[in-house]
Amino acid sequence: MISVLVLTKNEQQDLPECLKSVAWSDDIHVYDSGSTDDTLLVARRFGAKITLRTYGENSLAFGGDEAAHRNWGIRNIPFKYDWVFVIDADERVTRELGAAIEVMVAAPGNSVAFSVRRRDFFNGTWLRHVQISPFYIRLFRPKNIMYQRLINTALVVDGPTGKLNGFLDHFPFSKGIDHWIERHNSYSFFEARQIIANRTHDDCSNWTMAFFARDFHQRRYNQKALFYRLPFRPLIKFLILYFGKCGFLDGRSGLTYAILQSIYEYFIVLKVNELDADKVSSL
Repeated sequence: MISVLVLTKNEQQDLPECLKSVAWSDDIHVYDSGSTDDTLLVARRFGAKITLRTYGENSLAFGGDEAAHRNWGIRNIPFKYDWVFVIDADERVTRELGAAIEVMVAAPGNSVAFSVRRRDFFNGTWLRHVQISPFYIRLFRPKNIMYQRLINTALVVDGPTGKLNGFLDHFPFSKGIDHWIERHNSYSFFEARQIIANRTHDDCSNWTMAFFARDFHQRRYNQKALFYRLPFRPLIKFLILYFGKCGFLDGRSGLTYAILQSIYEYFIVLKVNELDADKVSSL
């Protein structure tokens, strides 16, 4: 009753446990963007169907326009079922979540998509507090959704959304701090490009959507666009995560994560400035 879509790029380390956690599905698709390790061998060993599609700068973790890549996948991959659950290789579906997915799909009501609560872990600690939001839409009918943004995509849903019980466990530091920093360094370039693109499509209605949109995900999408207009964003992000979200309750791991996120935000600021300078010099 449920198809599973796993997005991969050089995920031989994390993919086995991910695929084990979704073994309840008989229609698992690995959507690979150019792995050079044994990711595809792992996928075949688990009996997953494989779709290959490279895009952008293939040497990067994500090569640009991630939304277009994801939209292509959900429109062109031949899923067996009407409902698709999307997961990354460093994520795990818990037993409770797997059971909730099956129950909800059997009787979804008028909902066309469902969000799940994700638990991020660092050094064995659940980062319970130091998150902007732990909820992500992962289960949906493909015909009712569309991804937006070059990186760190947001979902636009055409129809009502619901919430699932259980947790989706996420291990973003499974490959070490170096890998996290390298990946977010590449992310920051595309975030900077997205900010530049947003400037050319400035819409005052964003303010209304950011605070009054009925759908939580629409509010979050527009709040993020507004956040990028603020000065001193790295400091603001640290204060929001560590104090506003009570990240200090997550101990040393919470402090480290808040610092890393503020550094990532500073990468974005630097690259926006660099793109602005390049634009001026080209005139």
